[in-house]
Amino acid sequence: MIHKLLLEELYLNKGLSSAEIARKLKYSPNKVDYWIQKHGIQKRSISAAIYQKRNPDGDPFRVRKPKNIDEAILYGMGIGLYWGEGTKRNKLSIRLGNSDPFLLKKFIQFLEVMFCIDVKRLKFGIQIFGDMHADTVLAFWMKALKTKRSQFYKPIVTPHRGVGNYRQKTKYGVVTLYFNNRKLRDIICRAIEEESKQ
Repeated sequence: MIHKLLLEELYLNKGLSSAEIARKLKYSPNKVDYWIQKHGIQKRSISAAIYQKRNPDGDPFRVRKPKNIDEAILYGMGIGLYWGEGTKRNKLSIRLGNSDPFLLKKFIQFLEVMFCIDVKRLKFGIQIFGDMHADTVLAFWMKALKTKRSQFYKPIVTPHRGVGNYRQKTKYGVVTLYFNNRKLRDIICRAIEEESKQ
């Protein structure tokens, strides 16, 4: 027999998988699974198990409610920005792309203030046209967003087609912000759904 308290400590509190528990206790994985089920301990889904492995210290964010009018405005702006500019189809991460550094800075502020994220965990992708200098564009965005080079993926270069007005609109390309966390993505998308029903 494997005691329930021991399984709860290893499986629920420490987040070990049944295979890891089996190795630790020198039992077969089948025996561990049997006693997990026998004790009525809720098994994690595969996606939940993967999430816990990637975040062994818990969620990399903390949900805060607005404490004053400024935070309430920031929260509303952040939800609105993701509603209008964010990618909702990807279920694994928060993605928001734009060419306006002030818009992106406001969304970063929203994530930092309302969800206490570490901005060092943000990643950025840049899409530029072939006649733009990648290092110049990267330097602009690093300064504008107060980020490090290591946070940027390799720029995607799109061949330009003749002379157009794109240079006025996207002088420094388009940046996509990434925060790879499906739980926070789901929280924001639920807030959008609730707002759309009102």
